[in-house]
This record gives sequence, structure tokens and C-alpha cells, in this order.
Amino acid sequence: VAEKAGLTVQTVAGDPDNRKLTTPADREWAEARMNRATSVRVGNGFDVHRLEAGLPLWLGGITIPHSHGLQGHSDADVALHALTDAVLGSFAAGDIGLHFPPSDPRWRGAASDQFLHHAVTLLRAVGGQLSHLDLTIICEAPKIGPYRQAITRRIAAIVGLPLGQVSVKATTTEGLGFTGRREGIAAQATATTLLKVDL
Repeated sequence: VAEKAGLTVQTVAGDPDNRKLTTPADREWAEARMNRATSVRVGNGFDVHRLEAGLPLWLGGITIPHSHGLQGHSDADVALHALTDAVLGSFAAGDIGLHFPPSDPRWRGAASDQFLHHAVTLLRAVGGQLSHLDLTIICEAPKIGPYRQAITRRIAAIVGLPLGQVSVKATTTEGLGFTGRREGIAAQATATTLLKVDL
């Protein structure tokens, strides 16, 4: 009718979940959707890299001025590596080494933000939703406090979460162990995700 009246008709892509309920099959589909429950999942991640003089220090997706950087196959960002493992673990998708093996030359010097982005993309592909990230960076130096907000903003941008759903903390080991001796930096992370499961 619109075309006959001389109007231009334009189609717009719709969402398959925005279905009109007309037939018995439509109603069965809707009931099946309503009978799916939300399962809260929690994944944990931990990573360690050695400090080496003269390398850039990547932490939480940003560079931090320091005399030493982290040694590794990629940019060795322990914070993003721990977060990646936490997200993957929350829906039983293995670990960072499974998806980005250190034996693969493609990942030499790679920016770790792509690892975390990949984990979140896989989560969304199975119908999951990232709810919260909690990160603790463990080191004697550098001091993380001055960079906490920048790290939080960068992580939130990588995963597409509001700032209030990304927690970044830092602690020391009071001079104990390899972090206390300033030989390396460690990070541990927890990811909370939501998955739809059939009842």
C-alpha cells in the first residue's frame, strides 16, 4: 500500500527473540524461553610473570612507567591474563593457553586486551552475560594506586561493562616471596557471569 502511494519502503533487521506469538509453535517457543533459568557462574584466574629491566610494563591494558617490565610471550599483562582465565573458567571454556598457546608465533608480543575481548565474545556466543570483574594485582612496585582508575576504565572498555561492575585492587606480600623480592608481579581475578540453562 505504501509503495502504491509512492512512499519509499525500508526494511529494518529485527531481533529473532522479538517474536509475535500467533501459532501453537510460537507459544511453545515462548514457554521454553520462560522455563530457562539464570545460572550464576564464578570463574577464577591467576597469573605470574617475571620482571625484567628495560621492558615496557603493561598492567590492566595500560602502560605504567617503571624501570622493569614483565617478560612473556605476549605483552605479559598479568592482570588481563588473570581476567581472561576467570571469564573462560566461568563457563568451562578452558584457559588462556588453550585459546592462545605460547608456542604460536602469532601471539608473540601481542596485546593482551584481545585475549580478554575474545573470552567475553565466547561467553556472549553461548548466551552468557558478564556481570562483574574483580581483580587484585600483587606487587611491591610500582604503586598501583595512581593508575587504578585508568586500569578500571580500560578493563571496562575492553569488556563492555559500566565502571561500577569492575573492581581493581592492589596489595603487597609485605616483602615475602618472589613478589616481595620484586622478581615478578602476580594477579588474581574473579569473574561473575550469568548463563541461561534449561530447567
